[in-house]
Amino acid sequence: MSLVQPVVLAAHGVRLEPLTLDHEPGLRAAAADGELWNIRVTGVPAPNDTRAYIEAALQMREAGSRFAFAVIEEATGAVLGTTSYHDIVPAVKRVEIGYTWYARRAQRTHVNTTCKLLLMQHAFDTLGCQVVGWRTDNFNLASQRAVERLGAKKDGVIRHHYLRRDGTVRDTVMYSLLAGEWPEVRAHLRYLLARAENA
Repeated sequence: MSLVQPVVLAAHGVRLEPLTLDHEPGLRAAAADGELWNIRVTGVPAPNDTRAYIEAALQMREAGSRFAFAVIEEATGAVLGTTSYHDIVPAVKRVEIGYTWYARRAQRTHVNTTCKLLLMQHAFDTLGCQVVGWRTDNFNLASQRAVERLGAKKDGVIRHHYLRRDGTVRDTVMYSLLAGEWPEVRAHLRYLLARAENA
């Protein structure tokens, strides 16, 4: 049985629900907000590739290596983007969080902090994970800053690691957070979200 089972997670007006083909129109609209597929250092699907993107995520879920969520704005039901557990290793209780992207209107809001809190909370407190990891393109400085703001530690860089869509090969920056570090990070993320709500 896979470490990650279907679950719906929600807080602060954001809901994470298992990604399905029913989310295709909403995901396509989210990507169109900012034409995110044109950003070189991300893996956002172009409009005509959205269905294949979801189908690939579902195949990886079947294989037990990835579990993708749609990110939903509870007030409107709109799809804001997607995020996943991936590189799931049950034997050592490890998951990574990635394949994350949001419509431009949801960027630089509480949405990413909320999603990360929900996913880490579920990973550490429910699934019993000992470590949660992240990986990002060496040129995706915004992603690196976002992961570092979460309190994750930089493990290092894997050089010449992964093929980008444009045919170049990226270096991958690796981060992780250990179970023992989670209580402090959880308290900090809750503080940030409370401050954002009261702003």
